[in-house]
Amino acid sequence: MKILLDNCVPLKFARLLVGHEVIHCSRIGWERLVNGRLLAAAEAEGFPVLVTVDRSMQFQQNMAGRTIAIIYLRAPKNSMPKLGPLAGELLSQLENLAPGKIITISHPEMR
Repeated sequence: MKILLDNCVPLKFARLLVGHEVIHCSRIGWERLVNGRLLAAAEAEGFPVLVTVDRSMQFQQNMAGRTIAIIYLRAPKNSMPKLGPLAGELLSQLENLAPGKIITISHPEMR
């Protein structure tokens, strides 16, 4: 699956998503795109999912009619030691994706 990592997700996180085409926003010149503009660009490029740690995106975006899903990684810190353990659940959730859906994956410290 083609997965877009938001700028706020560490680039190294891509290594944990084995078997998928993972592209970080910074690698395609989208470091300045945020929220709705980022989602529109991702949809235009055929990404079915955006992975983010931006907690505000789930509240700021109307996902009705969107062709992309969002996976929000909720962790106490935006670092590989905290985000890395969420990769397994993220990979499992890819099977349940639906356009316009927001899936939250929480670190155990946040539950």
